[in-house]
Amino acid sequence: MLAEYNRDPWDVDRAKTTLQQLFDLWKEKKAPKLGESNRASLFSAFKHCSKLFSRPYKQIKAYQMQECIDECGKGYSTQAAIKNLWGHLDRFALELDIINRCYSELLTSEAVPPTSREPFTLDEVKEVWKHQKEPWFDSILILIYSGWRISELLALKPEDIDLQEGTMKGGTKTKAGKGRIVPIGSKIRPFIEARLAEGGPRLICYNGKACSQTQYRVFWADMMEALGMNHVPHECRHTFETRMDSVGGNRRCIDLLMGHVSKDTGNRVYNHKTLEELKATVELIP
Repeated sequence: MLAEYNRDPWDVDRAKTTLQQLFDLWKEKKAPKLGESNRASLFSAFKHCSKLFSRPYKQIKAYQMQECIDECGKGYSTQAAIKNLWGHLDRFALELDIINRCYSELLTSEAVPPTSREPFTLDEVKEVWKHQKEPWFDSILILIYSGWRISELLALKPEDIDLQEGTMKGGTKTKAGKGRIVPIGSKIRPFIEARLAEGGPRLICYNGKACSQTQYRVFWADMMEALGMNHVPHECRHTFETRMDSVGGNRRCIDLLMGHVSKDTGNRVYNHKTLEELKATVELIP
């Protein structure tokens, strides 16, 4: 330790900074810059590192970080959150000269399992269309033909809808997903216009008030029972992406509409799609 100090001197008091103290400082300085859901998952992940709270951060090794992940007793999402937290804390500690290497780069967590989501089949979509004039069934079709997450759709306000331009603006969760523009497809435009005509504080309202996710899922369960289907709202989003891909939609357009970051750097940086191209992509969905 003395040889390391002579080679690269550090602030002795700073080297005594515990995990709890570092987390509290990170929570104050860095966490506010993160998204709300990301911040909440990291705060929750910190509870699984409790046995190291009083240990000087400089003394925490990779195997101890890994033990917090392996012994949390939770699934892949919580494990990933703990791994993510160690990465944030390592980078912050490096910035403060508390450490000189990031052990978090060596950590592993349980792999994400293959998705069990099943898109609506074409026959199922046709069946939903048969119920379009019944209460709330329009919301299923809006989801299928827009790709919104249920939380995003329920958050849309009348001012987010531009009927003249034919667009909706909203989105949450990721940087690429926030404030994205989604064209109003001709198939669902009558539903959007009818919802706006209700004059509520949100596009989707219940008894003149914003509809909560909890309340909407009650309606959803009733609709699935009436249809004889077993889908969840998020599968509308899978349906939207699957259908666009099946009809040969441009990958960059699909990424923009879904709020995804393109995996291809050339597509992500250089391929700027116009609104008209996005509208044309949406109209491809049968």
